[in-house]
Amino acid sequence: MSQRKTKAVIIEKLKAERRRLEQNLAQLTPDDLLKPGVVGEWSIKDVLAHLADWEAHMPVWLAAARRSDPVVEIETGLDWKQFDAFNQRIYERHRDQPLDDVLAYFHDTHRQFMSMVETMPADEILERGRYAFIGEDAVYGWLSAYAGHDRWAKTHIRKWMKRLE
Repeated sequence: MSQRKTKAVIIEKLKAERRRLEQNLAQLTPDDLLKPGVVGEWSIKDVLAHLADWEAHMPVWLAAARRSDPVVEIETGLDWKQFDAFNQRIYERHRDQPLDDVLAYFHDTHRQFMSMVETMPADEILERGRYAFIGEDAVYGWLSAYAGHDRWAKTHIRKWMKRLE
């Protein structure tokens, strides 16, 4: 039986997945965070920048959708089918940033993201088809994907850690 979709459930799901990711990160040294090979050539620092950049975009997309802007691009020059190109842009945008800057971005962006989620009305989270850029899904589904994004990162980090042993 699947769990009922509520605002409280998605908030707990987001918090739980971030907590699990953070528990894995706590086991690592700053040098570990810079080693390549966690996801392709990406280091953990690159993975964290990736997560943060995706979280930084969601409030922008929602704000535009609330203004009835069409949100036809994931980012300037990229349509919604160009996830790989978007991910590459994120990597290029952050790959030369110092670790401390990326960690601050990762934590600050998540705080802002969670604040956005926690202050959203439940109907905005649960109503299917409310925003065209999300399609027939509800914001809930997208937020669930963000929790899955943290799980994806945690899983890759754990596999990478095991390879180092």
